[in-house]
Amino acid sequence: MRLSDLARVIRSKNAGPRRLTLDIMFGSEADYQRVVRSPALGADAIGRLYRVPAEDVRVIPYPAGRAIKIVLPRGIMAGDPGDCDVYGAQQHAPLLGIEV
Repeated sequence: MRLSDLARVIRSKNAGPRRLTLDIMFGSEADYQRVVRSPALGADAIGRLYRVPAEDVRVIPYPAGRAIKIVLPRGIMAGDPGDCDVYGAQQHAPLLGIEV
């Protein structure tokens, strides 16, 4: 099953000019537990998906909110030449097709 089928919200935004945060929220405890236990959203997998070293990826589960926050470095600082998403609001797309 794809992550986009399980999550109610998948979004991205800047966490400062050099970091990106990916937020994934679930409507049920069962869906949250299925994903949080899966290696599909581990630091290694996210690092490969976003082409950053796994040691630079932080995966933060938040059980009380049935959410997962992922923080990683931006490839280009927000607003620098070559940046095509100043707010980081379109960077969640690679997560949509992840198989869990």
